[in-house]
Amino acid sequence: EVYEQVFAKGSVINAPLTIRHVDGKLTDIFLNGSVYKNTNDDVVGVVLVARDVTEEKRIATELSEAIVFAEKAAVAAEEDKLKAIVASEIAEAAVVSKQQFLSNMSHEIRTPMNAIIGFTKVILKTNLTAQQSEYLQAIKLSGNALIVLINDILDLAKVDSGKMVFEEIPFKLSNSLTAILHLFQNRVEEKNLQLFKEYDAAIPTVLLGDPVRLHQIILNLVSNAVKFTSKGSITVSVSLLTEDETTAEVEFRVTDTGIGIEENKTESVFENFHQASSDTSRIYGGTGLGLAIVKQLVEAQGGHITVKSKIAQGSTFSFSLLFKKTDKQVELDNELIEINHDLKNIKVLVVEDMSLNQLLMKTILDEFGFERDVAENGLIAIEKLKKKNYDIILMDLQMPEMNGFEATEYIRKTMHSNIPIIALTADVTTVDLAKCKAAGMDDYIAKPVDEKILYSKIVGLVKKAVPISTNTFTKKESSIDKHINYTNLSYLKEHTKNNNSLILEMIAIYLEQTPPLLTALEESFAAKNWSLLYAAAHKLIPSFSIVGIDVQFENKIRTIQDYARHHADAAKEGTMQSNEIEPTNYEIAELIVQVQQVCREACAELANELQDFK
Repeated sequence: EVYEQVFAKGSVINAPLTIRHVDGKLTDIFLNGSVYKNTNDDVVGVVLVARDVTEEKRIATELSEAIVFAEKAAVAAEEDKLKAIVASEIAEAAVVSKQQFLSNMSHEIRTPMNAIIGFTKVILKTNLTAQQSEYLQAIKLSGNALIVLINDILDLAKVDSGKMVFEEIPFKLSNSLTAILHLFQNRVEEKNLQLFKEYDAAIPTVLLGDPVRLHQIILNLVSNAVKFTSKGSITVSVSLLTEDETTAEVEFRVTDTGIGIEENKTESVFENFHQASSDTSRIYGGTGLGLAIVKQLVEAQGGHITVKSKIAQGSTFSFSLLFKKTDKQVELDNELIEINHDLKNIKVLVVEDMSLNQLLMKTILDEFGFERDVAENGLIAIEKLKKKNYDIILMDLQMPEMNGFEATEYIRKTMHSNIPIIALTADVTTVDLAKCKAAGMDDYIAKPVDEKILYSKIVGLVKKAVPISTNTFTKKESSIDKHINYTNLSYLKEHTKNNNSLILEMIAIYLEQTPPLLTALEESFAAKNWSLLYAAAHKLIPSFSIVGIDVQFENKIRTIQDYARHHADAAKEGTMQSNEIEPTNYEIAELIVQVQQVCREACAELANELQDFK
């Protein structure tokens, strides 16, 4: 057949054929051939060459099979990949669910614990028998132990899930340390221990870092030191290791005179659920999570923690962290302020849905001497804000109808109010703290509430909102400093070159012209006389800077002026543009009330100043 094809076509290439050997073996071959001719160009025969392709065919077959297998494997791999993606999504969803569950459970447990611990502290301040005091101290200790357990489990979950986020915000390290050590004051006194603080003055005043996580690390280390020390002292040392133009490396050491740790077990104390001795948990309590969390928090920030210890002599835990240096100002100083019962006239709105916590906050604020109102949820809080002025809001996060995040967002974006807001949170996860900041809250305090920290935050934020003047006349300084809260006469001093008679004259003019303008504000707004409202606001604006009223109130009177101008223009054009202008009529009414209040307070202060100076 091939022979005939050669004659017909002149040649043949790779014609397949299987031949049988004499011994019966089959061999696969390819035939290649062509005709050959004589000198006269006549075809006289055919040349055929047989090439054994058995091995090639075997390889080709195996290759085909391999390709088929590879294709099947690729399909299987793709299926496995899809399964892995689904499994990963399920795992991630499980982690999110776990975090949400822990967050919810934390809130649900902390909320009643806040009331239990808070009221225990309140009752302990009353007249009690020795037996009653003993029982209440036991309740307080048990409550504190439960809070520590909740914190440990939450932190472990956050670290395991990789959700731990570290901030870079300016903070004063010295003040943070003082606030932390304050928390141990009662426990140290109860055990007759001494707590020392050693602080290197060379450390930059303001650093960039995560004060919340640093607080957590030191809190765990000092808590351990107090737990395992029955006599002697605990020393917290902070020193500057290295410094350059942009960074400062700081070393922290917590030294105690407690029970100590065996040398061969110093590394294992940093493992999850591990304690140096099997008797430790039975005798001293605890979960064995604190140091594991500390280690992970330190290492996640690029640091390293070590421990040196001797049995019956004590332990020293030390770690170092690198902080960036900054010229930025600290948003809110964490320095603790001593409770001053003479400081009153601070009006607080407590937004809290739990009756027990409402009663607790009322009790604490009454002890501070502050005025307080309570709103059961965000909607009620907003209604109260529309009817009355407050200096600060304590805002719970999880409430029915309208939660704390939604209420804060409404206050900031719709009401355009800058009133300080402190979040009352039972869940101190980084996620919620970030949400608090994003919603516009100024600070937070964790439940159970520490009274001294709460007082410091309230006073600090209120002072920040309305600065207290420290720069007044050189004459009769003590009398002046005592009275002035809403005004600052440094501007007048500077521009009159300390001419006291001229200053007094300008104060007298302010006292004469301001009340009629305040009346004009109110009456013109009620009558919708936009031109008169504009004129009154316009005349008031310069006086704010002259007598040193805080700029936030000057911005409010400017808002009133702009509002009046828009409405006056709309009235001239015969349009209804005013319906589209923000803020609303009601919000302008609120601004007018606030401006009137601060101006009247300023008038009262300046009248007192005028009288004192005479």
